[in-house]
Amino acid sequence: MKGIAILMTVFLMGMGGAQSATMTAQQLCEAQAAVKKLAGAAKTSFVGKCVKDAPVNDKASQCEQAAVDKKLAGAAKNSFIQKCVKTDATADKASQCEKAAADKKLAGAAKNSFVQKCVKTS
Repeated sequence: MKGIAILMTVFLMGMGGAQSATMTAQQLCEAQAAVKKLAGAAKTSFVGKCVKDAPVNDKASQCEQAAVDKKLAGAAKNSFIQKCVKTDATADKASQCEKAAADKKLAGAAKNSFVQKCVKTS
């Protein structure tokens, strides 16, 4: 486990800002596969699933760390993590809708209405 953390840190530090998040997830997943000594179809399958799950796992791991910091355990921890992940997703949708409203130069009631509809349809 310590080896995975070290590999992740090395990859994150060595990457340029111009690379996409997908590429980062790909490289991290390949590093995990290497640590597990996977090859062939097993490696391909593992990397594919890992990359697909990466954005979800990232939010969940951040929320889990917050739960640990709050010293939560059991049902309280699970409830906190579920709410945290859901809240992050909702906040992300709202910020995207706010940006779209700003791009359209909406203000006041028109902006509020647009954002509400945007969040519901997203």
